[in-house]
Amino acid sequence: MKKITLLATVFLMLGLVNMHGQEKKKFKIHTVAFYNLENLFDTINDPTKNDEASPIMEMKIKTGDIYKRKVHNMARVIADIGFEASHNSPVLLGVSEVENREVLEDVVNDPLLLEKDYGIVHYDSPDGRGIDVALLYQKQFFTPLHTSSHELKIYDDDTRERVHTRDQLLVSGKLEGEMIHLIVNHWPSRRGGEARSRPKRVAAAKLNKRIIDSLQSLDPYAKIFTMGDLNDDPTNASVKDVLKADKDKDKVGFKGIYNPYYSMFKKDGLGTTAYRDAWSLFDQIMFTQPFLEKDYSSWRYYQAGIYNKNYLVNKEGRYKGYPLRSFADGGFTDGFSDHFPVYVYIIKEVQD
Repeated sequence: MKKITLLATVFLMLGLVNMHGQEKKKFKIHTVAFYNLENLFDTINDPTKNDEASPIMEMKIKTGDIYKRKVHNMARVIADIGFEASHNSPVLLGVSEVENREVLEDVVNDPLLLEKDYGIVHYDSPDGRGIDVALLYQKQFFTPLHTSSHELKIYDDDTRERVHTRDQLLVSGKLEGEMIHLIVNHWPSRRGGEARSRPKRVAAAKLNKRIIDSLQSLDPYAKIFTMGDLNDDPTNASVKDVLKADKDKDKVGFKGIYNPYYSMFKKDGLGTTAYRDAWSLFDQIMFTQPFLEKDYSSWRYYQAGIYNKNYLVNKEGRYKGYPLRSFADGGFTDGFSDHFPVYVYIIKEVQD
């Protein structure tokens, strides 16, 4: 299998100011991303889950063709995320709304991604809809050393019965020899209203914070990404108050967390998903303070963004301007997802 050697194909040239004026330095660049794949279900009925309620299973006809097209569309977007800067697809990609490992195997084996040689970290979650989170990683750059799935226990307000939702995935490993940690999330939805469902997402944030705290207790300088579809904006209590994710990178303290998406949402009015003509920025990537250090001898944060290219945007109808989703009005649109992906570029200085 042909390997793509990023070091041989792309460098980022930045002008950094030092005591002698401006000095050009050469940096290696990688993309870390997250994408909600919008109901990526296969066409096989699993009696252990409610997968028959998925959009593709409800269609009944031509489901095989629809599934193949959906898989290919997901691969197309993944191949494109971050390509402009890195000339590569994401080295690390968290995903949500996937039914099982098999659908991810189909995605990474699509011709657009096959030569990237993606590995998969996936656990089955107890979610009532049968959807999970997972991590895709390019094997030539990242080696997982430890993986675990962390259960979120929440309960219905009225019945006090257990609400089964997505586990949180933790993957720790070496990115070209450097230890980093990634937590992939899909927090409880806003079903029943934002206020009524808020405690469930606060509980998810508390679990997330406990995972981060446990990593930092072992290594206070741990480089940690936490990412996902949070069903909350950067300004909501779960993110702002529980995780204490800071909007100002210059004010992030020791063991602190930086959220580059706060200003995109609050100042720029950007979002990753839309509902009733209002944008939400539910999809976010946050990370700990060591990624913000100015010594570029190891991986550091460079830039964050929302991947909202024109082909991912609905061009007509009542949802004009929204993300071009795959399923709507009981049919397949040949679209992509009702969420835009998000990404972060990390860089590392390369010595000549």
